[in-house]
Amino acid sequence: MTKAHIPGWLAATLGGVGLVLAWWLFSLLAFQQQEGTTFTPVPSPYAVFEWLFIQGNIAGAWSVFQPTITAAAIGYLWGNGIALVLATSVLVFPRTETVITQIAVVTYCLPVVAVGGISVVVLGGAKNPGDPSATAIFLAALVCVFTTVVGAILGFKSADKASLDVVRVYGGGAWTQLRKVRLIAALPAILNALQIAVPTAFLGAVLGEYLGSITAGVGPTLIRLQGQLDSAGVWSVFLLCAVFALAAYGLFGLVIKLVTPWVAGAAGVAGKAA
Repeated sequence: MTKAHIPGWLAATLGGVGLVLAWWLFSLLAFQQQEGTTFTPVPSPYAVFEWLFIQGNIAGAWSVFQPTITAAAIGYLWGNGIALVLATSVLVFPRTETVITQIAVVTYCLPVVAVGGISVVVLGGAKNPGDPSATAIFLAALVCVFTTVVGAILGFKSADKASLDVVRVYGGGAWTQLRKVRLIAALPAILNALQIAVPTAFLGAVLGEYLGSITAGVGPTLIRLQGQLDSAGVWSVFLLCAVFALAAYGLFGLVIKLVTPWVAGAAGVAGKAA
């Protein structure tokens, strides 16, 4: 007996409409405009639309997001690069697995706000106006390490033992096993970890800008809008951050389907069998 499935595009549309309706009801019922002022803690969806498109603030979005995206991209490369090196070291030196896993767990458990405060003192912000913040790059890299290390190690360990034995019988060592068997087996898990790290790195960069003393980027823009009690502006920037993170996550998902088509094919066969 086959089960009826809702198409992905329809589910996404219904979910988006539901979120907008919930947001509108929340702004209407939960918080009221403060007496004697025009300040509304939770603006309506129309107020955000007006701030972005009618007032034309969307035109300056790229200048606001460009330093943050740059910092997130640099931190993403550094954080995931270090994580993949650590995960690969576990295969070459198996005794280091406990130490490397503990290092990854520590990076995950550290309070990011406290680490950000320390990094502001040590690293500072951007050297020149408009450049990515050093603190933002550091936090973007830090928050990527745990997910990628764990995902890569689990992926490497999922390699078929029979295939590893064949490589060993023909004289292949740990590096040959890594290139011929483990990397292919771990590729889906590694790519999934890298996909999760995309919005995580962006969030780390925003937090680093928010804590650091810089003049450009999403962080200082939020601070300025909060100081002006511009709730529609704050929510608009927040919404643009969510849209960017979601779009980057989705685009990386398309890359995964192109790079590992056998995984999507296996999932489709399993779904039809169910």
